[in-house]
Order: sequence, then structure tokens, then C-alpha cells
Amino acid sequence: MPPAKTDQLDLWAESGLDGDDQVMVDFLLPTGIYIQMEVPRESTIQHIKLVCLLWKEAQTYPLFSLLGEMEGHMFECVNQAAVHEELEDGTRRLCDVRPFLPVLKLITRNCGRAERILDSKIGVLIGKGLHELDALQDQEVKDFRSKMKQISEEKMQRMQLMSWGEWLRSCYSMPLEAGSLENLIDKHEGIIKITMHYDQSQVSSVNLSYDSLISFSLFRTQPALKKWQTTHCPEEDIGFRSDYVLRVSGKLEFLFEDHPLNQCKYIRDCLLTNESPHLTLVHCDGVKAMFEKEISTIGSVLARKTSNPPLPLPPKKRLPTASTLFPALQLMQGVLSFAYLAVRAGLFHGTELLCKTAVSSESSSRSEHVWNKTLEFDIAVCDLPRMARLCFAIYAVMDKVKKQRSTKNTHLNKYQTIPWVNTMVFDYRGQLKTGDIILHCWTSFPDELEEMLNPIGTIQTNPYTENATELHIINNSMLGQTAIESLSLWFAGVVPNSAPLPISTLLKEIMERDPLSQLCENEKDLIWTLRYDCRENFPQSLPKLLLSVKWSKHEDMTQLQALLQIWPKLSPRDALELLDFNYPDQYVREFAVYCLRDMSDDELLQYLLQLVQVLRYEPYYDCALSRFLLERAQSSRKIGHFLFWHLRSEMFMPAVSVHFALILEAYCRGCIPHIEVLKKQVEALSKLKAVNELIKFGTIKTKTKQAHLKEAMMTCLRQTGFIETLSDLHSPLNPNILLAGINVERCKYMNSKMKPLWIVYNNKLLEGDTVDIIFKNGDDLRQDMLTLQILRLMDLLWKEAKLDLRIVPYGCLATGDHSGLIEVVSSADTIANIQKTSSNMAAAAAFNKDALLNWLKDKNSGDALDKAIEEFTLSCAGYCVATYVLGIGDRHSDNIMVRSTGQLFHIDFGHILGNFKSKFGIKRERVPFILTHDFIHVIQQGKTSNTEKFGNFRQYCEEAYLILRKNGNLFITLFALMLTAGLPELTSVKDIQYLKDSLALGKTDEEALKQFRQKFDEALRESWTTKVNWMAHIVAHPS
Repeated sequence: MPPAKTDQLDLWAESGLDGDDQVMVDFLLPTGIYIQMEVPRESTIQHIKLVCLLWKEAQTYPLFSLLGEMEGHMFECVNQAAVHEELEDGTRRLCDVRPFLPVLKLITRNCGRAERILDSKIGVLIGKGLHELDALQDQEVKDFRSKMKQISEEKMQRMQLMSWGEWLRSCYSMPLEAGSLENLIDKHEGIIKITMHYDQSQVSSVNLSYDSLISFSLFRTQPALKKWQTTHCPEEDIGFRSDYVLRVSGKLEFLFEDHPLNQCKYIRDCLLTNESPHLTLVHCDGVKAMFEKEISTIGSVLARKTSNPPLPLPPKKRLPTASTLFPALQLMQGVLSFAYLAVRAGLFHGTELLCKTAVSSESSSRSEHVWNKTLEFDIAVCDLPRMARLCFAIYAVMDKVKKQRSTKNTHLNKYQTIPWVNTMVFDYRGQLKTGDIILHCWTSFPDELEEMLNPIGTIQTNPYTENATELHIINNSMLGQTAIESLSLWFAGVVPNSAPLPISTLLKEIMERDPLSQLCENEKDLIWTLRYDCRENFPQSLPKLLLSVKWSKHEDMTQLQALLQIWPKLSPRDALELLDFNYPDQYVREFAVYCLRDMSDDELLQYLLQLVQVLRYEPYYDCALSRFLLERAQSSRKIGHFLFWHLRSEMFMPAVSVHFALILEAYCRGCIPHIEVLKKQVEALSKLKAVNELIKFGTIKTKTKQAHLKEAMMTCLRQTGFIETLSDLHSPLNPNILLAGINVERCKYMNSKMKPLWIVYNNKLLEGDTVDIIFKNGDDLRQDMLTLQILRLMDLLWKEAKLDLRIVPYGCLATGDHSGLIEVVSSADTIANIQKTSSNMAAAAAFNKDALLNWLKDKNSGDALDKAIEEFTLSCAGYCVATYVLGIGDRHSDNIMVRSTGQLFHIDFGHILGNFKSKFGIKRERVPFILTHDFIHVIQQGKTSNTEKFGNFRQYCEEAYLILRKNGNLFITLFALMLTAGLPELTSVKDIQYLKDSLALGKTDEEALKQFRQKFDEALRESWTTKVNWMAHIVAHPS
């Protein structure tokens, strides 16, 4: 990676301070001529080359006649990732390309310009040039790309045959929810008031009955809507009422005739919050224009396909090596007294060790280490499972072991692990790998691994080969032609008789354990013996059956595959566990994906974060999960949007960069119209990052005053290049929201360490509406994203149980390496600000219990105040339970907010799973969750005698806790699937143990409820410690 520029501003953002829009660029021509000239930062590549700059200047230099035609050349540069990038797309601005150095090389363009432009756009979009994939000497990569390219082209051809209505459903359909609304309708006296918009300016209202919501069919059957249209639509449009569709105001979400209004999530949410739904009449011609634009984009690409694809770049030349290990010097620093190096190898299926590990002899050389030793494993080749992996660890044996006070870590002191690497035993075709294999090792190493090996680690070798330890192994040539046949010897085994009652009772007890519970060998044998009982009575227990299979016996594997064919289909929530690392078998994972196909789009979005992460567990690029995700993403624009960002945000990780790049490329080729939409978002985020770095530089290096920095920020945002890039784009947080342009005067940056930007956008689809977004650069938002996803799931589970606790799971999206976006919740303030505005002394503000209630009274009156207090009561109950179960820490008064409507919600989830902050070894947070007397004062409406309200609140908490307990296995599964994501506080199964303890899994409901009541009383009794912490926080952060 290139060194960071710490001593100067980003060359492409400097004009934000000094106003200079020129940059000196060096041009290297194919003739060997070097030209240096100033060009505007905002110039496009095409303008620089053709219009008036380089080509004109080149005419004054020798050998100009050898250059040939202008159109036959394009620029190449070294980008910010230190990778050669071909600038085929001439519409890009130089300041958006952002070369690492201002050097552009003119090169000859190969044939197939249309396809090269598409490849260039995809490469820029996904953050990895496709020429890098072309240069990989990996047949699996080539085969996968070829297959996906063919599938994508067929998808685009089918899309060309769509009607505009089918396209609209695929891209911008309204989320739906099942269930009755009669109780809500009764509160509105049987009538729903809908606010109608036309062309963003004319506004009126329509009253609809509950029956109308059920039988709603646009304007053909609704006299009220017909009357409104006759009154408010232009006269020339009155005769064409069927030419309109309804859209949610402010969003690209359309309503269709075959979905009654009472099933629309937006309508239901409005009724829950006593708000009037806002709908907009949209003429079909406008929708058809959007559709025809996308179809023409597809046609222009498919029509100009070339039969001569560009040749891939030649691979880097490798120096000849012997069968030796070459450890990089920097990897050996700190291991000064080693005498020997040794290699340990093990065969694994998931986390199960298939046979005893093999260890090489100890090499005593201090430079090159050669073992020339055959490592033998006590397992027959025919018994090797298809997904077996070979794991290596290289370690140094120390000469001297220092005496320790404790003897517990003697083994760790003696053997110092250096690098590790894994590889599959069989290749993607199912053939046993043979011959010379060169593996480049990784250096990061999780703690307390069995046999010092890392089976859960990636099977990709380290791409940074120059600095990686290289391990050269040779497979036994006698096995060279051996190939494992797919173990598809299906047979319908004889179903044994049901087990006796005592054994059935024991089996039931085993099957009801949580996923973290370990099975002993006797229990595994029992489960395998009674596998048909499991199928009949406990189909959701398939994961425990899989853990009981002896994967080193091909007979057991064959019987399992036969059993999978007749196993009942699992619910998608139960099937998620089968995608964990512990279940690598190809047929098991295909069965899991088969079950996931029943997911609706909304349900798939709920679990998409985990489904992207478990792609790390897939050893081969072409797998059932990859195809499933691509298929659903290319069928739903919203799924495609979030799949893109979940993959794109982790492209900086070398272990997954190739795998994720391949899926991103396949998605882009199968959804060509989406490329420009996503490209606009990527460019906008790049601009915001430049603004953020400008502010950081001004703060750290120049000590610029805050007022001057804000002025510099605004000056930067007003530049033409910034205005064009940051306007007219779909919000990355919600692709159904169109952002018109930035309201520069209302933008600001926040005073926290990373100087996040507070950006205010105008909503393009609703005049007068604004969308506030926080851009963070320097903070890892993936943990926040996970926590908010779990909160969203809790909200869903409570609603399924007819309990709505008014949770506010605001939007949060990681978009890159320690960068991302956060949705700003409107009409909300922090507890700290509410308390500070009610007191003249910062130290006393935290102890004013009337501040919160008085604030709500200022915002609401009459019936609205009663509703706000009810909202506060419900949301407080939800967050008390959620923060306790998830072990969310750092709950100071700036991390808890309240909306003017009464909803309380928490923000900033940097500490979860019981990782509470401490100082000098003392925990600062000593309560299981936040429940202060301020909150109780609001819940009781300011009356200490109002015990009924408090009793209702406590009942909400207990009911919510029991609902989460019933779904405890699901929460454990979701966190387990994130173990390899690299989150700072979720690195091992021990971290997930906190969930098991907080949900009291393994205990009866009565025992669990007793435990929760004790925690509830403790939170209330010790709430004074929370107030002290809040006081200290307010004093430390007065502004």
C-alpha cells in the first residue's frame, strides 16, 4: 500500500482552502516524450486529451506524427490504491479520478471500446480494476467470471422484454406487512385521512374508510379519489385517470392495484404514529421515461459487444524457488532467541479435526528452512470429505523458556507461532490438489486455537506476497489422478422404529439446547442412531445431527446425504444456522439455501448482513449461496443496493477482496442500469471524505479556528465539482430516497475526534422536505450496523407477538474502510442537551428529574402529551430490555435521545456484549441497563402515586424479555455468523456467551423471569450511579 500523505493536504482537495483550481500534471506519451502542463482540477479526461490541452501541446513536440489518431489512445494512472488504472471513461473529472501522483500515461487503446468502457466503470465502482482479475492466473476465477457473464447477459436480455409495470415492481415496490388494522382504524373512528400531492405543489386530503383500504384499486373504484383528481389535476389530464400511479411522497415507493392499502407498511406506520399518510399522484409517462432510459442503457451495451476481448495483463514474474520456506525478516522481529522452526499441519472439516495432526522435523537454519519430510495423515483418501481443508502453522521453538509465576501458559511460552495458512484438499472441480503448491501465509492469529492451527481462517493465500512468509509444499504424485466423485450414492435407508420413551425424552432435552452447548460423544452417538426420530420430531435440530456425523467415514456421509433428500424444509430462520462455519458440507449448504428461497425481499434484507459475511466460509467462488444472492439482488433493486454496499465496504480486506470483487462484477453485469446510480454514490462519498480530511488537517496541523474551518468547508461544498457530484443521487442509506442537492448553509461538522460531517440534503421528491445524514470517516460502523440490525429484528419479533415498543432503528451503513453514513432522526435531542437547557449549572443538570417531563410538555399538550408519554413508556421498555440482552455499554446522556413525539432511543453502539467501559480498572457502568428516576417520573406522568403506569411499564419489560428468550437461538446464530467479520468486540464464541447468560438460556421461563426481575430492581436501585456518570460526562463535555 502507498504511504499516507500526512504532511500535506490531498492534492485534489486543496482548492477548498486556497481557491486554486489548477494542478501541474506530468504526461508520458507512447513516443517517449514527456510533457508537463497545468490543467484544471475539474477537467474531464476527454477534455484534457482531445479538446484543447494535451493533443494541442503534443503537436509542438517531436515524433507527434507517430501517435496516430487521437481516439486510439487513453490515459493510465496509478490510483490511490497503488494500482494501475485505465481511464477509459472520458466523462470522469480529474479530481474524481484522484491519481496518487499527478502523472498520466498515454497508452494505445485496444479494440472493443464499448466493452472496455463498461469494464472501466465496473472497476471504478467496485474498487478493484477488472484488469487485476484478468491478470490472476487462477482457472477458478476465469471459469466463474465466464459463467456469471453469460448468466448476466441473459438476465439483461430478459429485462429488455419486461413491461414498465414489471420493471417498477422489481425496482421500487412498496414494502408490505400482513395483519389486521381494525384496532387502529377504530382509534381513527373508522376513517383514514390521506394527504394527496400532485407535482409536489398542490396538496389536498381524502378520507377513506377501512373497507376502502382493503378493496383499494387506484382510481377506478374510489369516488373520493376521482373527485379529488377532478378538482386538483390539470384540466387536460382529467380524462386519463387510469394513466396515474400512486407513490409514497418523498420516496420512490409505488403502490400497485393488487396490493390493498391496508397491507402497505408505510400506511400502517402512519396509523401507528397518528400521522396522515402522504401520497403523490405520478403520471405513468414519467415512470415510463425512467423505464425506457434504463432499457436503452442495456441496449447500448448489449448491441456493441465485441468478440475480441482485451488481453489480460501478463502475470508478475516469479523468481524460481526451491521446496523451502522463506520467512520475511519483519515477521521474525521479536523472536530473537529461536533455535528451530517447525510446521504443524492438520486436516479439518469445519472445526472438526479429522485425524491426528502431523508435525515436521525442526529446522535449525537461520535463513532458508528446508524440511524434505513427508507429512502423513491417518485417514484414507476415500474417507476425506469434499470440503476438507489442510491447515498449516509455522512456529518457532524457543531456546530458553523464561520462568513464569504461573505454569498455565508454559505451552504458549515454548512455542511461538509465526505465520499460518489454509488450503482446500480438493479444488473447485472436486479433484484432489497435486503437484507443487506455493502458499503465502498470514500473520494475524486468534488466541487459544486448537493445535495452534486456524481452521476458521480464510483459504485464500496472502496477496501481499512481497512481505509474506512463503510455504512451498509438494503433494504426493501417486494421488495425482485421484478425484473424489460427488458422494451422491443416494439410497432410502430403512427407517428404524421409534425409540423408547426415556431415550426420546433424553433426545428432546438435547435437541432443545442452545447452539453454544457442546455435545459429548455419547450424545452424538445417540443423535446419529436416532437420526430418523430427529427427522420426524425435531427437524429444526438438523445442526445438532450434523455435528454428530463422523465426517471421516464416507459411509456416514453417504447416509447423511440420503437423509437430506427426505428432510423436511426448515424455516429460513432455522436454516441460517446451517451456513455457519461448522457446517461446510456442500449438500448441507445447498439445502440451507433451498430453505432460504422462501424468504420475502424484506426478510432477506433483514439477514443480508450475515449472508454476506458467511460468503467468507464458502471455499469456492461458484456456490449455491453466491448464486442465490446474485439472483435475488438482480431481481430486486433494493436488495442489490445493499448487497453492493455490504460487499464494497469490505473490499479493502485482502482475504475477501477477490471473492467479493467477483460477486460485485457479476452483479454489475446483470444490472447495468444500476451502475451509474451506484457510481454517483461512490463519487459523492469520495467528495465527502475529501471534505472531512480537509477539516481534520486544518484542526491537527494548522490549528485553524473553528469558524475558519467551517467557512472552508462551505467554500469547498460550493465548488462546481462538489455541487455536481453531491447532487441528484439516491441515498446510500435508503435507495428509495432521491437527494436533490446540499443545503450548504445548514451543513456543519461535529466536534468529536473524527470530525464527522452533518450534511443536510433537500428531498428531490417532496418540496420543502430535508434529509439529514452524518458522514463518518475514521470510525468502524460495522458494529453499529450489526446492533441496529438486531434492534430491528427485536422490533419485528415483538410486533409478531402483538407488542409494539416503538423502537427507532435508524439507518446506518458502512461504506468503506472505517467510513460510512448514519441517518439523523428528525425532531430529536439528547438527554444531555435537554438537561443542560433546564439548568444554569452543568453539575446540577443531571440531577434535575423534571427536565425531561417539562421538555415533553413544551413539545406536546393535551391528548398529544398523553400520547407522547405512552410512546416514551413503550420505547423505554423496549430499549431497557434490548440494551440489557445485548450488553450495550457507554450509555452516557449524549448516547440516549428522545423525539418530540416521546420516543426514546439509544445511539452509538461502540461497546456491546458486556464490554463496559472502565477507568483505572473500575467499571464506570454498574447497572445492567439504564433506568433512572427521570424516566420513571415521565412514565408516572410526574405523579409519584401513579403506580399503575409503572406497573404497566414493568409488565411491558417482562413480556418483551420473554419474547426474546423464545428466539434466543436465532440471536446466537446471527452473532455466530459474524465471528470472522473482524468486529472489535466479537472475536470468539466467548463473546457470544454473554447473550446466552443475559437471555438465561437453559433455564425455565420462571427462573429466567426471576433473574430479569432482579436485574430490573438492581437497575432502579443503583440508578444514582448512572446520574453521577451523567454529571461527570456533562461537566467534561459542556458544549
